[in-house]
Amino acid sequence: MITELRRLLTLQQRPGLENRAAPLPLGIPAIDEVLGGGLLRGALHEIAALGEPHIAAAAGFALGLAGHHGKSTVFWIAEEMALAESGAPHGAGLDAIGLAPERLVMVSVAHRRDLLWAMEEALRSRAVCAVIGEMRGGRIDEVAVRRLSLSAADSGALGLLLRATPPNDASTAATRWIVGAALSVTSQCPGAPRFVVHLARNRYGPLGSWILEWSDSDERFILPTHAQPVAAPALNRSHRQVA
Repeated sequence: MITELRRLLTLQQRPGLENRAAPLPLGIPAIDEVLGGGLLRGALHEIAALGEPHIAAAAGFALGLAGHHGKSTVFWIAEEMALAESGAPHGAGLDAIGLAPERLVMVSVAHRRDLLWAMEEALRSRAVCAVIGEMRGGRIDEVAVRRLSLSAADSGALGLLLRATPPNDASTAATRWIVGAALSVTSQCPGAPRFVVHLARNRYGPLGSWILEWSDSDERFILPTHAQPVAAPALNRSHRQVA
């Protein structure tokens, strides 16, 4: 017990020490540079929809990131209310976003505390490459978020907290993304899925906004060459830590 307490105190005194795993490159230089090489593994990241109509886009972004991280199991843990209102991922949709349906394990829980507990347990498993926790509105206890971050750091797994609307509470998550759906500009119907993505919080670097498109041929997100520039360039600011 004393040894564990000393380890936790050391991590709290030296932010970032727990994130020893190499970052996960997204293959988009503009974003990877902002993230310091890619999305931090062994860490918790928040993904929030711009609003209720954009939940599917935020979920698709989370699944695309999770599928991009290794070939092992991905856990999707959701509150029963979230599943009742938004439904569950569909096999064809999973295939379309590059995640084989057999890799996904779905878990539904009745209460917020059960969601956080299940996420923590799944993140500790080294057989899992990513854990997505879907929740509705409300604040999250800061201690619970810290525990999720430490659990992800222990195993090197990717923790993704999916929220229905942009939160305004403080968080120890490594990044916070705000995601919405973007119109397709191709003549084919349906066009490739496109996303408006805002990196709204980055504990270790600058912020930025982009339009991304899912590429079936590359099986990853790309910057579409036919998109109008939507997003402001990455915001320059000092690499100070943001709570």
